[in-house]
Amino acid sequence: MTNLQIRSSGATLAGEVRGGGPAVVFLHAGVADRRMWDGVVGHLAVSHRTVTYDRRGFGETLSAEETFSLPCDLLAVLDGCGSSRATLVGCSQGGRVALDFALAYPERVAALVLIAPSIGGAPVPETFPPQVEALLEELEAAEESGDLERLNLLEARLWLDGVLGKEGRVQGHLRDLFLDMNGIALRAPQLGEETVPPPAWPRLGEVTVPSLLVCGDLDFPHVQERCRKMGELMPEARWHLMEGTAHLPSFEHPEAFAALLSNFLTEVGAAEKR
Repeated sequence: MTNLQIRSSGATLAGEVRGGGPAVVFLHAGVADRRMWDGVVGHLAVSHRTVTYDRRGFGETLSAEETFSLPCDLLAVLDGCGSSRATLVGCSQGGRVALDFALAYPERVAALVLIAPSIGGAPVPETFPPQVEALLEELEAAEESGDLERLNLLEARLWLDGVLGKEGRVQGHLRDLFLDMNGIALRAPQLGEETVPPPAWPRLGEVTVPSLLVCGDLDFPHVQERCRKMGELMPEARWHLMEGTAHLPSFEHPEAFAALLSNFLTEVGAAEKR
């Protein structure tokens, strides 16, 4: 393992590189940091060069008082690692960064794996089921009151257990790690202003690299439907549902996800050689 310190404008992005072979860059969710991928990269680094890093305000990367672009930060990571082209694996907000990057720098992307991705311009439901609405109202109240401890617990309920899962469904090391990762992000000072790219949803047809879309069956129903729709709109995309998981299926079941990812990468590699 090699530690990374990648300079991108005024920020220094902390990360790690493991293994050797074709490059795969992992982009964490907005309730986590690069540690959410530890269980996956341990398997994948046998055959690939894996890169994980913390975005601004997460993990070991501090925000900077400046205007910034998350796709530009990712470009700095690729350049700093000497990778001209990579497969991008992004979860939730990390999926948004991966997709925005693929639209801005298509020549740098070999394939995409998007897990319950957030997408600019995607349709959002006008209403939620009553039990979901109640959880969202609790979350909003915690945010407004500034009760970060309560907010952290509620976000674990929503994103780790899943709105369709039982409260406290995920326990032990995974829950402790989630609360630690998300707690760091909640407490971090939010400096600077992000330059947000144009909405990606109307441009999904332009994403022609092989793509794998993954979602958990305990996640928000509209997130599951979004992934299914993306499978129709992206020319080279396929859709996979991981049962018994919520918004972070690769975090909950890293071995199963690593096997799914490895199979996909093998197919992509074989297709490139033809």
